[in-house]
Amino acid sequence: MKRLHLLILTFCSLLIACILPLQAQESHHGHDHSMMQHEKMADEGRIDFWTCSMHPQIKLDEPGKCPICGMNLIPVTKDEEHKAGDSKKVTLKLSDTAKQLANIQTARVERKAVRKEIRLVGTVDYDETRLTHITAWVPGRIDRMFVDYTGITVKKGDHMLELYSPELISAQEELIQASRSLRKLGQSSSSLVRNSTVRAAQAAEEKLLLLGLTGEQVENIKKRGKAEDDVVIYAPEGGVVVEKNATEGMYVQQGTRIYSIADLKSLWVYLDSYETDLPWIRYGQKVSFTTQALPGVTFDGTVSFISPVVNSETRTTKVRVNVDNSKGLLKPGLFVKGIIKAAVYGKGKVVNTALKGKFICPMHPEVVKDKEGQCPICGMDLVPAEELGLITEDTDVELPLVIPASAPLITGERAVVYVKQPDTSNFEARTVVLGPEAEGFFIVVDGLKEDELVVTNGNFKIDADLQIRGKASMMNPHGGESMAGHKH
Repeated sequence: MKRLHLLILTFCSLLIACILPLQAQESHHGHDHSMMQHEKMADEGRIDFWTCSMHPQIKLDEPGKCPICGMNLIPVTKDEEHKAGDSKKVTLKLSDTAKQLANIQTARVERKAVRKEIRLVGTVDYDETRLTHITAWVPGRIDRMFVDYTGITVKKGDHMLELYSPELISAQEELIQASRSLRKLGQSSSSLVRNSTVRAAQAAEEKLLLLGLTGEQVENIKKRGKAEDDVVIYAPEGGVVVEKNATEGMYVQQGTRIYSIADLKSLWVYLDSYETDLPWIRYGQKVSFTTQALPGVTFDGTVSFISPVVNSETRTTKVRVNVDNSKGLLKPGLFVKGIIKAAVYGKGKVVNTALKGKFICPMHPEVVKDKEGQCPICGMDLVPAEELGLITEDTDVELPLVIPASAPLITGERAVVYVKQPDTSNFEARTVVLGPEAEGFFIVVDGLKEDELVVTNGNFKIDADLQIRGKASMMNPHGGESMAGHKH
């Protein structure tokens, strides 16, 4: 066993002794070849300084080792700096081979209409204008409830409950007595007495109508000539009973809410908009949304109200969308995901002309008409949309100047693009002012002109080359001034 170990150690020693000289020779030849190239470049005056590829702040006048990591320093050749007027432009010249290796791609600065897509989430809710409450108009006792659970669909005029009320019985007796007195007068009584009796009968009828009885019920009381102990209360509107706040045998006071009925043919969708989305949302914009309860189905609505208040906890604002639900597919409480596409024009201006020439109710902005008139809900005069400030329009608006979203290199304070100089291989670093991003493009507010070519791929490599050379770049706008700490 000892002899075997001895043989293995001897073989390994011989192998290492043969390999190391070969490696050293190859390394020496490679180093010599590289040094010859570097010496040739130095003789031609093409080397500006020596730096470390891992630590570009190291800039030395002679080759050697990096004082930080020990790597061999690499040469940096001289580039050209072009002056335009009094401002110094930072440019980089690349050969055709270098552009191919860096995979440099450019795109033209153009004017183009883009849309800002805003994604929002929210819930479906009742249309408050179509929510009806049945309340007790007089004190009394509920003797019977025909609708005894929520979720029942009722029609206008369906019976809801029977109410016993001494006040209603007294009002019925007044009508019966007035009707009898009117019949006894005949034609022989004086006009003064007759007119007084007629007014008393009319007042008794109006009192019962004001207490919640229908005209048909009043006529039946007059014909029957006898007061009813229990008066039936009917549904004033049709819909779904969403609340039931009383039980049989319960005593109610005037104003006590007994039922709530919601008409679900029209619904509201409340979307939560963050503060950053508010500049892009306008009254009258079209909204498309989906819900997981109905996969593959897309619903459409219109922005009818934007809350003037921001929720202090969620930092969101409610955006109300009116939705037609005549097919009954949507249900209050459903979670939805909505999309608003805002038309963005010059310098990020949002233009919405959907309500141009329309007339709107100031109290109910969801009421939009093509002609002047009165609101069918509140009776107010309709006002032109222009007077309400609901139209964002600019007759002098122009298409925005845009560049692909991959073109700018953005830091927290500035944005830099690299512009290809016409008929050259030079690329100029230029600071630009950007507007919003929309559909894969950035709107350019300042810094570029139409038809200029900007780098969309390879801009990071150009920027890295400028950083190594100590020139102004994305992360170092002042160039070598902030990276001269290790220059000897």
